Amino acid sequence: MENKFKSGFCALIGMPNVGKSTLLNTIAGQKIAIISDKPQTTRNRILAVYSTPHEQIIFTDTPGIHDPHNKLGEYMVRVANESMRDTDVVIFVVDATRGIRDKEREIAENIDKLGVPCILVINKIDMVKKENLLPMIADFSSINHFDDIIPISAKDNDGVQTLLSTITQYIDEGPMFYDEDMVTDQPEKAIAAEIIREKMLWLLDKEVPHGIAIEITRMKEQDKLTSINATIYCERKSHKGIIIGKNGEMLKKIGTLARSDIEKMLGRKVYLELWVRIKNDWRNSDFLIRNFGYRNDDDI
Repeated sequence: MENKFKSGFCALIGMPNVGKSTLLNTIAGQKIAIISDKPQTTRNRILAVYSTPHEQIIFTDTPGIHDPHNKLGEYMVRVANESMRDTDVVIFVVDATRGIRDKEREIAENIDKLGVPCILVINKIDMVKKENLLPMIADFSSINHFDDIIPISAKDNDGVQTLLSTITQYIDEGPMFYDEDMVTDQPEKAIAAEIIREKMLWLLDKEVPHGIAIEITRMKEQDKLTSINATIYCERKSHKGIIIGKNGEMLKKIGTLARSDIEKMLGRKVYLELWVRIKNDWRNSDFLIRNFGYRNDDDI
């Protein structure tokens, strides 16, 4: 008997820094979402496509659910909550090293009201002893009757295939929504901008990276070279000085690291030129938030 082709949509949700972006990149087999140990790294809904001859699973990596402090933060939480309403399966990712936090209890209770299958994914199991997982599993099970609980290490690709096989059980027969060789809906420009922001999250301390937006003003292919001009917007004059660094050293380091990853993504040489400008308090400007590419479905 011929197997029916199955397809469905999965929303990855959870608090900041639980490893949703790492999991998405592991599933996609390439970098499509940036990774940092700083909270609120992911700002937009990022789509990844996993296809086999038998199924197609479309994942959305949402911003971490947190208590927002500005309009950008409000936008990020809205995107995360909206993604749960229009999905076939919810993947709730938690960090095995952190224990259960109050916000996670609240999220688990809200998921229970959605009426869709939910899989609890306990990530970073490579960093804890197995016996420490059992109390965590028991505690979460008392809050929500999860359809499945799967421990994984997204970084080591441990348990990820089990997760994918489990998701297939909860999606129905359906069409192939995207071409089988497509791995993300993110344009190369958007990924390039996020790669630059990732390097700044890695290299800069404290609040500076959260007040940064990247605009790719030019991206042009010339023979075997892609030329990219990008503007880094920050909120304060003091931040601009930190980003540029003494004798331009920090900006050069950001550019070198970003160029290397962009070259891997594009599979070709890249010339990258970075500029830094100030946009005061842009995270509280609806116009600038939209202008920098952070849009709700209603804005499109």
